[in-house]
Amino acid sequence: MTAIEFSNVIQRVAQSLRPVAFNLTRDTDDAKDLVQETVLKALMNREKFKTGTNLKAWLYTIMRNTFINNYNKITKRSSNIDSSEYLQYLNTDENYITQNKGTATFVMNDINKAIASLNEEHRTPFMMYYVGYKYTEIAEKLQIPIGTVKNRIHIARKELKQSLKVYQQN
Repeated sequence: MTAIEFSNVIQRVAQSLRPVAFNLTRDTDDAKDLVQETVLKALMNREKFKTGTNLKAWLYTIMRNTFINNYNKITKRSSNIDSSEYLQYLNTDENYITQNKGTATFVMNDINKAIASLNEEHRTPFMMYYVGYKYTEIAEKLQIPIGTVKNRIHIARKELKQSLKVYQQN
């Protein structure tokens, strides 16, 4: 399929994206912007589309991912992290708060000990991710590859899960 044919097909299908875009954004102008951004991304990534597959589904996926990314940008927590301030973020979880707060104190102490026992190279990316940094931001800040960031966070989670096994619900 040539670029012009692809562009024409995209423009025809784009009309069917508008109702879904409106459902996501709940605003007419934002929905139009979302459709336009979806079409632009589709045209820019034409080589990634496999001929014979469902073009409409491909466009819906692009649109959904674009919406999610935009939403995450808007709602992203902006927080500065200092390695000495890690533990202050841990005490904000209200899942374990009880009337007398005794259980919460024990749980938080165990969590803090488990995190403190992590190797520094695993603890730092994990805590940055915990407070809201994205993988790419962590990679840039620590000057390590994104794959390494993901791996270290995965290992930290695994070690914490093992350390806190007593709290697992069956």
